[in-house]
Amino acid sequence: MRTSQQLRGFTLLELLVVMVIIGLLVGYVAPKYFAQLGKSEVKAARAQINSLSKALDLYRLDTGHYPTQDEGLNALNTAPSNEPKWQGPYLQKEVPLDPWGKAYVYRIPGEKNEYDLFSYGKDNKPGGTEDNADIYN
Repeated sequence: MRTSQQLRGFTLLELLVVMVIIGLLVGYVAPKYFAQLGKSEVKAARAQINSLSKALDLYRLDTGHYPTQDEGLNALNTAPSNEPKWQGPYLQKEVPLDPWGKAYVYRIPGEKNEYDLFSYGKDNKPGGTEDNADIYN
């Protein structure tokens, strides 16, 4: 026959101490994890912009000019009707969206370069800081 000492479980106080410890660990680790997640999205956007810029440069080498504003980035995958020198497609897949699910902005002539290729960042608004900052070519 078992005594009450052998059937003893955890007390409410012991369970509360364990919950507090787990809460403290989550409170310490979660902000660091989510900060890294934001940094990886910015790095992914920079890498995609770099890749798109290289494809635009190849387009220019073949045709002698960058795609017009109306043709946009779609000219990298689909030959414009008035472009006989087009040798593409210049991308293996469709033009990607930025890591926040928005289309990259392509402007020609650009304000900062011959053309501007950028993402408005997480907030999808001009300007901003950190994750919300605009990411340009």
